[in-house]
Amino acid sequence: MLAKFIQEQRKKRNLTQEFLASVLKISRPTYMQIEQGERDLTITEARKLAEVFDISFENFLEGKGNAKTVVKIEGKKKQKQEAEDEIRISVPQEKADKFRQVLLYILKKVGGKPNVGMTVLYKLLYFIDFDYYEKYEDQLMGLVYLKNHRGPTPLLFENLIGNMVKNGEVEIIKSKFYQYPQTKYLVNPEVEPDLSVLNGKEQEHIDWELQRLSDMTATQLSDLSHKDVPWVSAENSKPLDYESVFYRTPETSVREYGNTDED
Repeated sequence: MLAKFIQEQRKKRNLTQEFLASVLKISRPTYMQIEQGERDLTITEARKLAEVFDISFENFLEGKGNAKTVVKIEGKKKQKQEAEDEIRISVPQEKADKFRQVLLYILKKVGGKPNVGMTVLYKLLYFIDFDYYEKYEDQLMGLVYLKNHRGPTPLLFENLIGNMVKNGEVEIIKSKFYQYPQTKYLVNPEVEPDLSVLNGKEQEHIDWELQRLSDMTATQLSDLSHKDVPWVSAENSKPLDYESVFYRTPETSVREYGNTDED
C-alpha cells in the first residue's frame, strides 16, 4: 500500500510530517490523511515525494525503493545480505580512508555554504573523480558511482558518513534551501582532515573543482551531470564507466586535447 510505503520512507529518513506537508504545500492534517490512506496523491505531489526520498518516480508509484547497495570494506567482516535485489561493492580500506579525508576537506571548505547539501556534495565528488581521470588518466579517489535519476551517486558515501556521525566527526542537519528540503553535513570544528593522503596535484585539482562548482545549486549541478557522457551512457542503477570520460562533449570536458591534425 502506497500510504504505508510513504510513512516508512519518511521515518527511515527521520523526516517529520510537518516538513513533508510544507514540501507538498498542504496542511499537516491533510498530509496525515495521505499516510492513513484516506487521500490520494496528485501527480505533482507524488513526484515531489519521490524526489525527497531520492527514489525514481516509477519505483515510488510501485511502492518500492531503489536497489539496495551493500558496501564491503576489505579487511572487515562481510555484511549480511538482507535482500536479493542488491548491488555488492568491495572497497579497499586504503581507498575508504582516502575518501574520508577528502570528504572532511570538502566539508571544511564549502560545507557551510547554504547551497551545499547532499545532492551538491554528491555532484562535487563525482566531478572531482571523473574530471581528474580525464585530465590525468589516473584515479584520485576512484569511487564507484551509480546512475541515479538525480545524477551520479557515490556508493561508499552512506556507509562512510554513518560511521563519521557515530564517531562525532560530522553532524547531519535537516534544513531547506529556498523551498527545497536539504540534508547538510557539518564537520566537528575539532576535527581536521589528514591531507598527507593527497599529493599536491590532487589537492590543487580538488580546490579547482570547488572554486568552479561549489556555488552552483543542486539543480544546476544535476543538469550538468545529466549531460555528461559517463552518466548518459550508463544503464539505470548501474555503475558509471570512468573510461567514457574520453568521449565527453566540449560542454563537460575539462582536458585540453592537442590538435592531432597534420599541417
